[in-house]
Amino acid sequence: MNKTRFEAFSDGVLAIIITIMILEIKVPHGEEFSDLKPLIPKFLSYVLSFIYVGIYWNNHHYLVHGVSKVNGKILWANLHLLFWLSLIPVATGWMGEHNFAKASMTLYGIVLLFSSIAYFILQRIIIVNEGDGSVLAKAIGTDFKGKLSTFLYLVGIVCSFYNEWISGGCYFVVALLWLIPDKRIEKALSK
Repeated sequence: MNKTRFEAFSDGVLAIIITIMILEIKVPHGEEFSDLKPLIPKFLSYVLSFIYVGIYWNNHHYLVHGVSKVNGKILWANLHLLFWLSLIPVATGWMGEHNFAKASMTLYGIVLLFSSIAYFILQRIIIVNEGDGSVLAKAIGTDFKGKLSTFLYLVGIVCSFYNEWISGGCYFVVALLWLIPDKRIEKALSK
């Protein structure tokens, strides 16, 4: 398969995910600013999830630049990632609808955790395909941020049973870690 087609398909799915998330925020029936107040939890959950999908889109873009050829394993690993990312709107909607309730924060963390695992699998399959001496393998190195993110998702999931705000804080910290695109790959590919 052509690398461009692979990337375009992924971009399209991610665009649809963002579109589905915004459709969960309904226009209020009233005409006063106070009528917007019930939308605050939905809007905040949308913003966090928008950032997450944007982070995955951005890092996926750089990851795909390190690919010289696409094979079936890469396609299936990418579909696995897109599957977990496609669950973000459901988790986001539930979280926003129920004011960040504990169970919704648990589900959100599980979706984020499995999305990060799926991204790691895709990354590893690409590295195996390209070779351990590839520019991409060298750029990713030990992937400290990826491992730290997985750990924080696990902490967030456990905390969600006790305190949803600590859980949300863990998810927010991971988003902050990745908000600036991963420059390792960009730098390595520009050399």
